[in-house]
Amino acid sequence: MTFAPRFAPDGKKIIMSYSDPNVGNSEIYVLDLATRISKRITNNIAIDVSGSFAPDGKKIVFNSDRSGRRHLYITDLNGKDAKRISREAGSYYTPVWSPRGDMIAFTKQQGGQFYIGVMEIDGSNERMIAKSFHVEGPTWSPNGRYLMYFKEERTAEDGSGGQSSLYSIDLT
Repeated sequence: MTFAPRFAPDGKKIIMSYSDPNVGNSEIYVLDLATRISKRITNNIAIDVSGSFAPDGKKIVFNSDRSGRRHLYITDLNGKDAKRISREAGSYYTPVWSPRGDMIAFTKQQGGQFYIGVMEIDGSNERMIAKSFHVEGPTWSPNGRYLMYFKEERTAEDGSGGQSSLYSIDLT
C-alpha cells in the first residue's frame, strides 16, 4: 500500500509512505518522477510515515513510533541519523515543513483531543493553535504565513454527526 504522497519543492520527486507486504511495516520512499525509480529513505522496525520535504529538498520530517509512541523526526535523504524533534506528551502526526523552512506544522492527539500545532525545526517553541473533537491535515500557504486545516465539531452527545469546515490562521 502506498499513501501520504507529497511533492518535493522542485516538483521532480514525490515522497511517500509505502507498506511492503514482505517487510511488514511502513517506510518512507522517494520516487523520481522522470525515471520512476524509488529509493527507500527509512529502514526501521517501527512504522515511518507522512514524510515532508524541507524547502531546499535536502532533509525530511516524518512521524514514527520508534520510541513507542508517534513522534516527529528529521533526517537527511540518506535516512541516517534520524533525530527526534518532538518532546511533549501525546502522539504526533502529519508533519508539514513550512515553505520558509523555519517551522513544522503537525496534528497532535492527546487526552482524547486533537490539536493543530507548530514548532521550530529543532522541536523548540511548540505551540497549539487549534483544538477540537477532530482537527487535522495542516497545510501551508506558499508564502509560509498562513496555515490551513480541517476541523470537525461534534453535533450529538454520542459523538455522531459532525459539521466539517476548513480554517486558516495567520501565524504572523
